[in-house]
Order: sequence, then structure tokens, then C-alpha cells
Amino acid sequence: MTDISKLGEFGLIDRLTKDIKPKNDSTIYGVGDDCAVLNYPDTRVLTTTDMLMEGVHFDLTYITMQQLGYKAAMVNLSDVFAMNGSPRQLLVSLAVDKRFDVESIDDFYTGLRQACDKWNVDIIGGDTTSSRTGLAISITCIGEAQEKDIVYRNGASETDIICVSGDLGAAYMGLQLLEREKNIFYEQYDALSQKVKKAEKSGDKDALKALSSEEEALRMYQPDFAGKEYIIDRQLRPEARGDIIAQLHEANIHPTAMMDISDGLSSEILHICNQSHCGCRIYENKIPIDYQTAVMAEELNMNVTTCALNGGEDYELLFTVPIGDHEKLNGMDNIKQIGYITKESLGKMLITRDGNEFELTAQGWNPLKH
Repeated sequence: MTDISKLGEFGLIDRLTKDIKPKNDSTIYGVGDDCAVLNYPDTRVLTTTDMLMEGVHFDLTYITMQQLGYKAAMVNLSDVFAMNGSPRQLLVSLAVDKRFDVESIDDFYTGLRQACDKWNVDIIGGDTTSSRTGLAISITCIGEAQEKDIVYRNGASETDIICVSGDLGAAYMGLQLLEREKNIFYEQYDALSQKVKKAEKSGDKDALKALSSEEEALRMYQPDFAGKEYIIDRQLRPEARGDIIAQLHEANIHPTAMMDISDGLSSEILHICNQSHCGCRIYENKIPIDYQTAVMAEELNMNVTTCALNGGEDYELLFTVPIGDHEKLNGMDNIKQIGYITKESLGKMLITRDGNEFELTAQGWNPLKH
């Protein structure tokens, strides 16, 4: 393994970006100077930024650096797609501590570039520095859209249909599974450590030898996730839904309001309703849920609808469309109609499978809540 200090900041930047070539005409000049140079003469520029902090947004116990790079890029691209735009450039800043070697940062950039290559996005620069509190990632994405195409959160109107892409709750169930297995591992490791201390205190060399083999076996242990691959993948390697944007364009459907589902369906639909000054009706039996998500929720004794409403990190698209587009939507298998927009005075309601109504509350991810 290569110590990062041997390369230095600029040596590391050269290593990570030496063969990056611009793919977009709007990228005049990328990595290699004090600023990137972009050209957007006849379009609107979209910018978004996200920070990912170790211990808050990700856990390196179960996510690889390559998966983390892919996810870090995708969550930013998703924001641009949620504005009905096209992502074009990415700025990447990292703060790393002494645990990380050059090869681990290589792995991060491999995942990052896989995500960018999928959507023809240029990596045009960023910053690197040291950290004393773990890995910190800051990514800024720059995109473009014509003014007439941009979709905001505040455009929903009464009778609009509420739609979501894909399925919901899978990423949250994947996280619960990973956290459960991590806790089981540490419980076993703590128990083993206590046995080792006891054997060391008594001087039992035979017991220490057996415990050493047991410790090695525990370190090599890999949980069996057979049958649960989908929910694990949704958590560790999410996909930005640019394919849905392309599908809507092809069908000549222009959403009236849209955002991506990063903090949970309930939080996101409330954002749209509050900014559009309207109410909504969401039908529980219309919310798309994958079979693996439902099975995992049952295994953990959790309510699957609650998970789908509040889990977050699905990065699916939530959007509203005029009721006149109903027939166009019917032929789209990966888009589900889950409700409709109402007058603001009627509130924001969830209609349960048995016909009862409950007020929607924002119980999704809140990064500033202890």
C-alpha cells in the first residue's frame, strides 16, 4: 500500500485525473488550473452540492470505497435529474485521515468515474486535504436545462396525479440488514475479547491458541445475503433515475413538480405540497414495494409501509403530472401513480388499505437531529 504523503496533494490529483478527458462541449477546460472553464451561452445552469460524512452518512464497516465513490456521485446526479436537467460536470473534494492509502482513494475514484461515465459527466476538479475526524466527501454537480424544461417543487396543482419511479423502502431495509449484521459481528467480537482476557489472566496457553483461531475465523466471516442482494445493492449502490427523465421526455410528459426521494416519501411529498400550497391524497396500496423489502420488514418486525414512507435513500423520482397525462402513464411499468393533488384546505393525507385517513408527517432522515 502506498502512503498518500509520498505523493502529496498534487501528485495524488495527477494520479487520479491524468486520463480524464472532457465529454461535453460546455467543458472548455477541466482539471489543471485554478478554475475549470465552462461555456453555457444558450441554456440555464443547474448546480447542486452534497456532503457525506463518515459516521453520519456512511459506514466503512460495510461499504467499500468503490461503492462509496459510485454512491457519492449518483446522489448528486440525482438532484440534477430531479430538476428535469442533464448533469454535465462534477467537482470532488475529499478530506482523508491517515487510515487511507493511495490505493483506497484509487478505489473511490473508480466508483466515482463509473457513475460519471454512465451519464457522460466530466470530473473537472475539486480539492483534497487532511482530516482528523474520518473521511469527508463534498461533491458539486453542474448541469444544464432549457428554461422551459426546468421543473421546480412549487408547480403542483389541484387534480395533478402523484407519481413515483421504481419502488420504495428497499435502501432503508438494506441499511437495517447491514446494521444488524454489523452489530452481531461486534457482539461476537466483544464476547471473544472477554474470553481472551480471561485466558490471558489465567495463563491458559491452550485456550489462547484456540481463541486465536476463533478470532481469525471471525475476522474472515462474511454474512450470507443470499436472497437479499437487491436491498443491499439499493443501499450501497443507488442509481440516479436519468432513465425516467428520458422516458418522460419521449412520452412528451412535462411534470408540474418534481424532486428525488432522498429523505423519504412522506418528507418529499410534504415539500412539494408546502411549496405548491396544496394538499394531497396518497394511497397506501399504490405505493410500490419490492418483494425483498416486504420480506425483510417482516423479518425485522417492522411495518413495511412506514419503511417505504420514511426510509429514504431510494433516490427515486417523485413528481406530479396533469391529469390529462393519465393514459400516457398507464403504459410505463417503472412509474406508479400513487395519489393526487388536492386543495390545501383538505390536508396531506395517507389513505390506508382499509380506507382510513391519516395525516402525513415528515418522519424521514434529518441529518441535524440527534
